[in-house]
Amino acid sequence: MTAPLTADAHAYGLVGDGTADDRPALQKLVDALGDATAADGRPRTVRVPAGRYVIRDRPVLWRSGVSLIGAGRGATCFALCNPGAPTRPVPLAWFTTAQHGAGRDNHIADVTFAHFEIDGSRVETEEYEVLAKGLGLQYVLRGRFTDLYIHDTAATGFGCDFLQDTVVEGVLAERCGRQDPGEKMGGAGIGIGVGGWGPVERTAITDCTATGNGTNGIFLELQQDDWVPPRGIRVTACHTEDNRYGISDWGADGLLVTGCTMLGNHVAGFDVSAQGTTSVGGRGGIVTGCVIDGNVGDGIALGNTPGPYAFRGNRVSGNGRYGYWQHNLAGGDQEPATDIVLESNDIHDNALDGIRVDAPLHEPAIFGNRVRNNGRRAAPATDGGGEGVHCGPLSLTDENADWPPGGHRGKELTVGDGRNAVVTGNTATELTLAPSRPGADTAWPDGTPAPGVTYRLPDCPAPRTGLTAAAAVVHPYVHGNRVRDDGHPRTQTHALWIAHEATWTGGRVSGNDFSGNASAATRFDSAPSGGRWRDNDG
Repeated sequence: MTAPLTADAHAYGLVGDGTADDRPALQKLVDALGDATAADGRPRTVRVPAGRYVIRDRPVLWRSGVSLIGAGRGATCFALCNPGAPTRPVPLAWFTTAQHGAGRDNHIADVTFAHFEIDGSRVETEEYEVLAKGLGLQYVLRGRFTDLYIHDTAATGFGCDFLQDTVVEGVLAERCGRQDPGEKMGGAGIGIGVGGWGPVERTAITDCTATGNGTNGIFLELQQDDWVPPRGIRVTACHTEDNRYGISDWGADGLLVTGCTMLGNHVAGFDVSAQGTTSVGGRGGIVTGCVIDGNVGDGIALGNTPGPYAFRGNRVSGNGRYGYWQHNLAGGDQEPATDIVLESNDIHDNALDGIRVDAPLHEPAIFGNRVRNNGRRAAPATDGGGEGVHCGPLSLTDENADWPPGGHRGKELTVGDGRNAVVTGNTATELTLAPSRPGADTAWPDGTPAPGVTYRLPDCPAPRTGLTAAAAVVHPYVHGNRVRDDGHPRTQTHALWIAHEATWTGGRVSGNDFSGNASAATRFDSAPSGGRWRDNDG
């Protein structure tokens, strides 16, 4: 076969009629261009005209120096399926360490994947298979992935690891992780394993969107626990919505997250924890200028990290539990997190505490924040049923109710047959409910409850504060914050609560405005020890 620098796919046997299996022709073409590139060092490009190209039963083994360029999202579509191989994952392209010996000295270089769609809706494996991705390449050097639409894959949509000098831009990942129940590895919209290239991996993820994916919208995950967490990774101007987690740092060092939106994710908008395969949390990251709003659980969840980590200039609002939650999961790093910084954030209208510390902190700096109008989950327990009660796919209405607006946010609703759903908001008579899982269009996978169904909602917890310490806090610097509630009614009971299980040692608490909360400025169930407290209003 002649190997031109640019090859038209139709001229080399691809059909694109949505029926014929185009995998053999594409594999033959990729191999020919890959051989030619290896021989003369000149990268090649496959241009794929508009059409629907079926990749059946087996993925395409990719070659270094071969790029794949379509005619645009929705125009060029690769449709993955495995009717003859129900145990085999079928990504469009793969090259991995386990299957193909990928490594630093055996990598994919100088490739571009751009301007096409990957439809994974027809891949169904007998058991969840982490490799059932849209793209599954490892050890990529000088790669560019741009303007891709990847959807409905059984596992992660864009699942490429160890990306050096690589840009991932304009990738839209929707409803990926379709077979992942939410607790398996993978199952994300965009999942990138890190650490394979050493202490620095120069990777930029920009202008990407991830919605309705089974686990994470976007995550970075250290792949071996004895590797050094790498620096050099940036996530910029991305949007994550209706995933289990929005953006997660599971093992990077110095991750930069800027100008992103994390909305309506089911567990947390931004997560640092030991949930990755190596149980290593990120450290040294900076999150700035982001909107972290309306997540079903927490806005920011941080734990299993030695620190440092900094959050500056973010809006953290309307989340169903805490705005910021410091906590550790079992199995990961349990040492105190050092040098956590919360600076100039607007943390407001979250259901419970604005900032909650349930894991040890050493030398935290909390300054210049506005922590206001939290504790919105203030409605008492209630129940009902009968006439006037009816459910929709994502709602329950009781025409006889008179609930405080927003007062049930984050509560677990139980209906008569024992089914549960989580409340994301409410009016005086209607509860809005979270989907049963990311990407779902109903809170009731077993069918909408019948009219008149009985229901109950639990009581609200108290206190609900601006800042709660329920663990050991050593030498904190808390300065220049405005921690108050000017809502009607006020629901943030205290500006600062030191719970009985906490210790607060040394440090400085000064120049804060603690006035205007529902009950009192402070509550000390455990008295602080040492340090300087002065010039705090309230």
